[in-house]
Amino acid sequence: MSINRQQRCWAEIDLAAFERNLKGIQAALPAKMRYVAVVKADAYGHGMPQIVRRLMQSGVDAFAVANIKEAADIRHMGVGWPILILSPVLPEEAARLIEDDLTPTISTQAEANWLNELARQKRAQLKVHLKIDTGMGRLGVWHEQATELLHTIQQLPHLKLEGIYTHFSSADSEPSFTRLQRERLLRVLETIPKEGLLIHADNSASLRSLSGTNPFNAVRIGLLQFGVPPYPQSALGHVPVEPVFSFYTRVGLIKDLPAATDISYGRTHQLARDSRIAVLTAGYADGIPLALSNTGAVLIHGQRCPILGRVTMDQTIVDITPLVNVEPGETAVLIGSSGAEEITVTEFSQTAGSIPWESLCSITKRVTRVYVGSREI
Repeated sequence: MSINRQQRCWAEIDLAAFERNLKGIQAALPAKMRYVAVVKADAYGHGMPQIVRRLMQSGVDAFAVANIKEAADIRHMGVGWPILILSPVLPEEAARLIEDDLTPTISTQAEANWLNELARQKRAQLKVHLKIDTGMGRLGVWHEQATELLHTIQQLPHLKLEGIYTHFSSADSEPSFTRLQRERLLRVLETIPKEGLLIHADNSASLRSLSGTNPFNAVRIGLLQFGVPPYPQSALGHVPVEPVFSFYTRVGLIKDLPAATDISYGRTHQLARDSRIAVLTAGYADGIPLALSNTGAVLIHGQRCPILGRVTMDQTIVDITPLVNVEPGETAVLIGSSGAEEITVTEFSQTAGSIPWESLCSITKRVTRVYVGSREI
């Protein structure tokens, strides 16, 4: 990794590795299984415009986002791709659904009625997906009432039902409950004609329905395409995905301190020996979690350097006593590789008591995203 002389803290996004991951996932999917790329939250912190353009070039079938703003940003980049909004649409946002040809999620009778009225006023037909709550307890119509709402949507003249889906609450930890959720969805699907509908239940963390006879014809892929297997039991866990995201800062200051010196706010670490410390030019305002205080590490010269004391807003202190010839301006790796050592997104998250989704989304806008990797033909 060469030093980025223009930045104090930056992330590198390897678009070539990202595209190789896409191709690997696509090759592992059964024929006719549609790939819905989840790119909400600025593509999980990777940068939506750059990621979406590469996805469009790579032949994904549809996009899924959290809200109207994200959906409209994608639509302005290209027409023809279905864009599913996974979160509720607020009334004042709804006109954009028609203007930008976006697909909302319906969970209630009230949503169905007012969206139908909106489309009537606009003299349009609005494509929608019905979400079924099979045990998440968040969005979606409760599975026992799903058939009734589904039939209502089909009778509303200005709505066109294009898809049905659910969301698993514990795919990583409760396979028996996930099976129950799947069975609840399947029972609903048994009561309706499914031809022409996009039916999806699985995402990167729960790819279980990709073999055998089943009605599922799409999967939602988020974290996995960025080279982070959510859980080892994912059905596509055998796809050799590569890391896409790496995170760096620089050594700002080096100093020697005597044993028994207290370190950082709250005097949360006391040096057990005479030590050489480096002050890094990033802190929690850049996305280094406070929870890494006294527990995390960075890589400098291919060696792990423990974080000392509390992570502060703009600076982080690390122990570089075993190293020689470290100079101000050199690179410290927060996520990524240096020599034979590596800190993965998963390790970074687990050490902070977090999850990869949160860690990636929490790396702030102060951190410049640098894109590398030309398109491979």
